[in-house]
Amino acid sequence: MRMVDVITKKRDGGELTKEEIYFFVEGYTNGEIPDYQASALTMAIYFQGMTQEETATLTQAMVDSGETIDLSGIQGHKVDKHSTGGVGDKVTFIVGPLVASVGVPVAKMSGRGLGHTGGTLDKLESIDGLEIEMTKEKFIDNVNKHKLAVAGQTGNLAPADKKLYALRDVTGTVNSLPLIAGSIMSKKLASGADSIVLDVKTGSGAFMKTLEDSENLAREMVNIGNNLGRNTVAVISDMNQPLGYEVGNANEIKEAAKILQGENVEDLRTLSLEIASHMTVLAEVFETYEEAYEALAVNLENGKAFNCLRTLIEAQGGDVSMIDDMDKLPKAKYDIEVKAETDGYVSAIDAESIGIAAMYLGAGRATKDDQINHGVGITLNKKIGDPVQSGEALVVLHSDEEDAAASIEKVKSAYEITKEKVEKPTLIHNIIK
Repeated sequence: MRMVDVITKKRDGGELTKEEIYFFVEGYTNGEIPDYQASALTMAIYFQGMTQEETATLTQAMVDSGETIDLSGIQGHKVDKHSTGGVGDKVTFIVGPLVASVGVPVAKMSGRGLGHTGGTLDKLESIDGLEIEMTKEKFIDNVNKHKLAVAGQTGNLAPADKKLYALRDVTGTVNSLPLIAGSIMSKKLASGADSIVLDVKTGSGAFMKTLEDSENLAREMVNIGNNLGRNTVAVISDMNQPLGYEVGNANEIKEAAKILQGENVEDLRTLSLEIASHMTVLAEVFETYEEAYEALAVNLENGKAFNCLRTLIEAQGGDVSMIDDMDKLPKAKYDIEVKAETDGYVSAIDAESIGIAAMYLGAGRATKDDQINHGVGITLNKKIGDPVQSGEALVVLHSDEEDAAASIEKVKSAYEITKEKVEKPTLIHNIIK
């Protein structure tokens, strides 16, 4: 088999066989196929697309290119969640304890952030002593004992994806639905869950800016999961403004903990219950979504879910007193108000700009070597649809620098204020199964 024949077949719109796809993935991963031929194939895929069967086979080939996590030692039906990323997205810290509170095991493999704010692991490290690196045996033991563990990805998961993504990033082929979906799902499938719930964001702060693109990506990923033997559901959720009111690391942990103590931040609470409900139905703990939603809402109010968060922190060596007394969490030196310059209503917030403003403060990484500052971040006082008066604070920047001029300008550019009142954006756009 020759790589040039695989390239020309796809260039001309042909459907690649399983043997041809594995030939490419294995050869590129081990260095036998050069970058210039791999980039030619990814460009052909970019223009010609792939069938559902091709995309599923490509994903499985990327899974098979490295190690897989064997979670068979965990008792019960293991359900994972994945978010395509957003600003203020601290849903994992609510959903994990919530799902665990009804006895469903959550074995969560997470990563670090590169961009607006820290990733799941960076946010957890706001808590002193909390360990996110652990042996597989310890990880499995924690899930069996406590129904919940969150750890860094271990082993050499989907190395073909890592190599292919780096190539796509410099050859203009990132925005190909089969390649995006295969990239995301290869890591999820290698992580060993039985079922998967995907939170696919749409809007200004999302990877996919339009609802149509987000739905298309969700369908690709759901098809991959289902074709490869994992029941998969996608929730299309709005990211035209940050989720909740906090953006950063320690302040996102704080907001999540407050939701688990019964506080009602409407969008954050609703989305968390939505995702958790689908997870527990997939795990067959509840027969219907409505039954699941009602039971999980009770566990937000009665403290069961919050106790699961405390148990997670304690089991992973963290200082649980920092979640009992959240004033102990890291704090910035200065609180800087960014004020409205006119009366009216908030009509739009560019979520991506808010994320970038937080990154300028040190809440995220511009490069992989940057250090996260857990105490800095942004608190939104006003969201879309809210009335505002001139001189009123739109947001509060939590900064270790007294002059946060770049962040201030970025926040000002993010907000649009109009005389006419606008409706709050729809939070849940669609469910794809």
